[in-house]
Amino acid sequence: MSMEWGLMWFDDTTGRSLEDKVSRAAAHYERKYGQTPTLCFVNPSAKNGTDQAAGIQIEALKAIGPHCLWIGVGEVSRPQKRNGKGRKS
Repeated sequence: MSMEWGLMWFDDTTGRSLEDKVSRAAAHYERKYGQTPTLCFVNPSAKNGTDQAAGIQIEALKAIGPHCLWIGVGEVSRPQKRNGKGRKS
């Protein structure tokens, strides 16, 4: 699964679970962009076998720093772009 763009979120709060961190990042993403995120990339050390949190798919990516989450809409879930009236192909 891939993501074209997303929101980078930093949370180094000790004692906060990955699910809580993802949930907080997702709430901010939804307020900011008006869309529910479906995918979150985390550092492999943070994943700890978690495949889903707060209804969002979790994937490990080495390029993501510790305590960081890259959250957004996975390309599989994005609606297909269509040329509207008046738009040139």
